[in-house]
Amino acid sequence: MLGLTALGTLHTGISMVALLAGSGALLRNGVIRVEDRLGHIYVWATVLTCITGLGIFQHGGFGKPHALGLLTLATLGLAVWPAGSRVFGPRWRYVVIVSYTLTLFFHMIPGLTETFTRLPSSSPLFTGPDDAALQSALAVMFAIFLAGICWQIYRARQIHVRGIEQK
Repeated sequence: MLGLTALGTLHTGISMVALLAGSGALLRNGVIRVEDRLGHIYVWATVLTCITGLGIFQHGGFGKPHALGLLTLATLGLAVWPAGSRVFGPRWRYVVIVSYTLTLFFHMIPGLTETFTRLPSSSPLFTGPDDAALQSALAVMFAIFLAGICWQIYRARQIHVRGIEQK
């Protein structure tokens, strides 16, 4: 199927679950929270996506996608780090917000690359990872990510300020 191995197909399916759960959590709550059912599904599907991705070597040995998977795992680890609130203090909630949303952006990089260098099958949209059109699409996704982070932090500050004012 589209040149995917069995592991590649499993990896793609799990990553779709992660993308849907993460996007659903953002749309419903404005943030991804591991305490929420969709957030919980997102975190575990993302972990499984990264682990299965480490076993895919279709383009040779260890490469950028593998490094991105490890970076994603490290970012998730930061978001769920038990001592984070002691280290970062009141800024911890912003670190968590940025970390979870950053991992969702990380999903977009191989998602766009692998999907649209294969589809449509008769004439894929991008020729490869270095295609200028793909780089532009990723730049747009990054701009959306930055705007989303700004909105999430603004919203979190408003909720925090309202909470202080009500006390």
